[in-house]
Amino acid sequence: MNLYIKNNTFWFELENLTRLFFPNEKITVYKEDFESVSKPFIIAELSDKIEVHVCIGEFYEELSAPLSENDSQNELSTMKLLYKSLSHFSGIAQPWGLLTGVRPIKLLRKQYEERGREEAERIFKEDYFVSPEKLELAQTTERHEQRIISLSRPESFSLYVGIPFCPSRCSYCSFVMSSVERAKKLIEPYTRLLCRELEETAKIARDLGLRLETIYFGGGTPTTLSAEQLRAVLGTVNRCFDLSQCREFTVEAGRPDTIDEDKLYALKENNVDRISINPQTLNDDVLRAIGRKHTAEQFLRAFDLARRCGFDNINTDLIAGLPTDTPESFKSSLNTVIGLDAECVTVHTLCMKRAASLTTGGKTLNREEALAARSMVDYAQSALTERGYIPYYLYRQTRMVGNLENVGWSKRGYESLYNVYVMDETHTILACGSGGVTKLRDQRTEHLERIFNYKYPYEYIDRFDEMLNRKAQITRFYGQITVDYSAE
Repeated sequence: MNLYIKNNTFWFELENLTRLFFPNEKITVYKEDFESVSKPFIIAELSDKIEVHVCIGEFYEELSAPLSENDSQNELSTMKLLYKSLSHFSGIAQPWGLLTGVRPIKLLRKQYEERGREEAERIFKEDYFVSPEKLELAQTTERHEQRIISLSRPESFSLYVGIPFCPSRCSYCSFVMSSVERAKKLIEPYTRLLCRELEETAKIARDLGLRLETIYFGGGTPTTLSAEQLRAVLGTVNRCFDLSQCREFTVEAGRPDTIDEDKLYALKENNVDRISINPQTLNDDVLRAIGRKHTAEQFLRAFDLARRCGFDNINTDLIAGLPTDTPESFKSSLNTVIGLDAECVTVHTLCMKRAASLTTGGKTLNREEALAARSMVDYAQSALTERGYIPYYLYRQTRMVGNLENVGWSKRGYESLYNVYVMDETHTILACGSGGVTKLRDQRTEHLERIFNYKYPYEYIDRFDEMLNRKAQITRFYGQITVDYSAE
């Protein structure tokens, strides 16, 4: 698809919108200096009016709208014209309309604050073309998020700890991680240096008078570490950070084939009160298709073991739209998880990330798979709501099957605070480990600054001192705010 942009700077937004309708195609953007166009094409031009031309095969449509003095209004008008034309061509109404951003709940909240609820909801329906069903889901999610966001204080922060190792790479995964087979020799030095980074980070947080609200161990799969290594890292967190105000301590024990009794007790001994055990599907054929080296039965045994070890707050992840999965198979997986009485069920939609082997291997998105994924997600919402689960956080990604969403569902009182804080960007997130991104938030201006750790474990190890020096940016950031939180 060729996208031609003239007399405007909206190319990024228009490219993302075009990708909703053409997820498998390369989109080439031409800005300003073009003398001719090649089919298929989209032209978005601002002159004495806003014009959008769409030519795809035998389809041709030209739509226009009045020009405004407000550039933001011109951008929205151009997006609306393009969305309408691509919907006319495809016969598809996207469930989230023309929205392409990660955080629709945050956008809805901002509209509430600036325009009031009635006008915000009109904008979502009439300007963004969000379906009534997704708007209702967004409204409900935003309402449940508000209570969690209100718990955060100006000095609050959360801690993220990355463990970038997994037993194997799933076909849909694009996270920076290393399989145990290929990176076994890195695990011990990585763990040792991670403890050093945690010690330094804790000292900075303590000196600044920051208040730790939540802790989240992600990856990768943290329980890829041995019980001894887990005790070392978790023990460092408990020894160095002030956990007296900490509301939640989560560890992703995501792969059932990494869980045993000794590791679970290592978590319990170190104040971990929430874990995630993620089957993604309970269909063994689908598990093999996506490269998961465990079975549905292993998940059931791991879940039961976690219960017997005393864990009473367990999340399980499922993915709608996995290769070879069917709506009937997905329903069976979800019903089984609900039958286990899991406190949280996170329903993801398959995302065709560019770096994932599924995508590089030639897998593409099609309309039938989109419809199947939508039926899976619709069933999940209906079944979970019926059982008393509430949607408490939601986010979206590009190239999602069916242009859908990821939703965290929980029993009341079991919502993951960290998930809300990181999606809403409520407060500072201090990140440790390879691939970690520290996000510093000025509560008064909502300004965000990021500090990036090295992505790969070998970089993290080889350039550790250089990376550790970046932590000084945290102190400088809070020094510029000139707030003594310890005195409040």
